[in-house]
Amino acid sequence: MATYEVQPLHSDDFQDIMRLEEEIFGGDGEPLLGPYYVRLCCDFMQHTCFIARVDGRAAGYLLSFVRDREAYCTTLAVLKEFQGTRVVHKLVQAFMRAIVDEVDACWFTVKEDNLPARAIHAWLGAENVDVRHDFYGPGDERIVSRINREVLARFKQRYQRMGLLGGAERPLATPPSAFGRRVQGSGASA
Repeated sequence: MATYEVQPLHSDDFQDIMRLEEEIFGGDGEPLLGPYYVRLCCDFMQHTCFIARVDGRAAGYLLSFVRDREAYCTTLAVLKEFQGTRVVHKLVQAFMRAIVDEVDACWFTVKEDNLPARAIHAWLGAENVDVRHDFYGPGDERIVSRINREVLARFKQRYQRMGLLGGAERPLATPPSAFGRRVQGSGASA
């Protein structure tokens, strides 16, 4: 049986995150995260950024940051061979533990055709609030979705029952399929 481990990022994880970024997004023609942002996540935003390992091998990551009691989930990415495993569950669990009592909202942006990411947002209680045109450049449209404080409060008990919060890990209702496409957080106040 595989051993799944999710930990907050450390400075030493920089190369693993950059390698995962290249493996997951490089072949699909998606733009890659800049090393400056990844370094900031590894060195200064560890409390909301996580790496997943399966049997010691880097398998996925979640990057986010918090500003003024709002979380911005910028990337959730998992290697194809680990999609459909517990990696997404473990990353989302770590993220929710980190933010649920600390923020009043959590923002995501996602391409319309990224159905697995949109399903995870909906599963977490996010609602679509806007569409941003030319988000990363001409023709790039992103749906902006948000989990607000009321939803976070309402779902906190649900998250606890599912094992997303609290002590011993309990089985989690499986989130929608793992995905390898970027889940961008709205960098601007949306």
